[in-house]
Amino acid sequence: MAFELRQELKLSQQLVMTPQLQMAIKLLQMSRLELVETINQELEENPALEEILEVAPGDQPVDKTEPDASDNSAEKEITIDDKIQDDIDWSNYLEEYNSPSKINFESERRDAINYESFTARKESLNEHLLWQLLMTSPTDAEQKIGSLIIGNLNNDGYLEIPTEELVRVSGESSETVEHLLQQMQTFDPVGVCSRDLKECLLTQLKHLDLNSPIVIEIIENHLTHIENKNYKAISKALKISFDDTIAAVNIIKGLEPKPGRQFSEEETQYIYPDIFVYKYENDFVITLNDDGMPKLRINSFYRKSIADNDKFPNNTKDYIQDKMRSATWLIKSIHQRQKTIYRVMESILRFQRDFFEHGISYLKPMVLRDVAQDIDMHESTISRVTTNKYAHTPQGIFELKYFFNSPIKRIHGAAVASASVQDKIRQIILSEDPKKPYSDDKLSVMLKESNIDIARRTVAKYREMLGVLSSNKRKQV
Repeated sequence: MAFELRQELKLSQQLVMTPQLQMAIKLLQMSRLELVETINQELEENPALEEILEVAPGDQPVDKTEPDASDNSAEKEITIDDKIQDDIDWSNYLEEYNSPSKINFESERRDAINYESFTARKESLNEHLLWQLLMTSPTDAEQKIGSLIIGNLNNDGYLEIPTEELVRVSGESSETVEHLLQQMQTFDPVGVCSRDLKECLLTQLKHLDLNSPIVIEIIENHLTHIENKNYKAISKALKISFDDTIAAVNIIKGLEPKPGRQFSEEETQYIYPDIFVYKYENDFVITLNDDGMPKLRINSFYRKSIADNDKFPNNTKDYIQDKMRSATWLIKSIHQRQKTIYRVMESILRFQRDFFEHGISYLKPMVLRDVAQDIDMHESTISRVTTNKYAHTPQGIFELKYFFNSPIKRIHGAAVASASVQDKIRQIILSEDPKKPYSDDKLSVMLKESNIDIARRTVAKYREMLGVLSSNKRKQV
């Protein structure tokens, strides 16, 4: 076997992810809050980038040398394909992309009120229980056991470890641990520190001085029947009237199955729409939401430094060049992101105009390929644009992915969107008799009567997606 060393010329094509393209793709798939956070971080790290401050009415600008606001050069269309070379002519770029706004500063800064000092922090369940424990003047052993109990509660207020583990870790007797645990179960909220639902409900009954034997018997042995609303089985097992069973069940329903719920640390997540769709006369208007989005431009000091780059050593030139390049890519990528979102929303509006006019029941089946072909983009780009982006429409606030639905067959006529079918199921359930709720089979039959061909198991899947219980659990007596 012989080895040979030779040169060979080969021509090939391969995809290269340039830094500016990587940044554009990264920004494209960010949500609005993530984008604002990224911009603020870049403002802190890149001295060549600065934010254009809003000017209050009546303030006088300090710098009179900036371009006039009537200059429309900043509106030039920008594409991701634009390349930034190492020998870029920065003066031409600054004339092409830099903001025409004037620089303004407040003549004097008033001391702003620190509203954070007035904001009350919500007390946690652990803090609330520890405060009550300390109010009982516990011994060192009791304080140690109580801290272990409090530290092993879940969000609903239930103890997650067995009593034997508390005894082993604390080194105290089981009688001491059990006594303190029962005492802490009477803390506010009553039933907290319970080991299961049965113990939690019984503790609340005792606290309310409701010693009904029927209620206690149902809690101890028939909670499964309550979950399934099988009240006749409870009446038969306890040999009591149906009315007495209903009265006992209503008492149990008034108890709190999750004592720690009121101390939930989950914060409300607010949605900030990326785009607004308004109806104006007989047409729709699309507007990007720039509220709260920092407006960026190149720092004037670095801009002037480029013109005088002969006065700087090589390492300083490289630093300035790198920061200017990074700032440029960010500004162009943000512009491209906004432009792409706008184009996608335009395409969605063309396909789903009936939805914007009349509501969810008029939503049409649509896939990513439809929009991709309409605006000549790749499906992966459409997927990035529609992820975690929200539109404020006349019908409410929707994620852009909401408008893409699989088709559901109709017995006669064109297919209907799956979201429209779900809305139809929701409307039928809302109009049902609570004493005789519709089963999944009945819902399937009713949908076929409405010209929608859908199987029972699909109805069950959509019902679960809507967060609706089954018919036997929806039944009210």
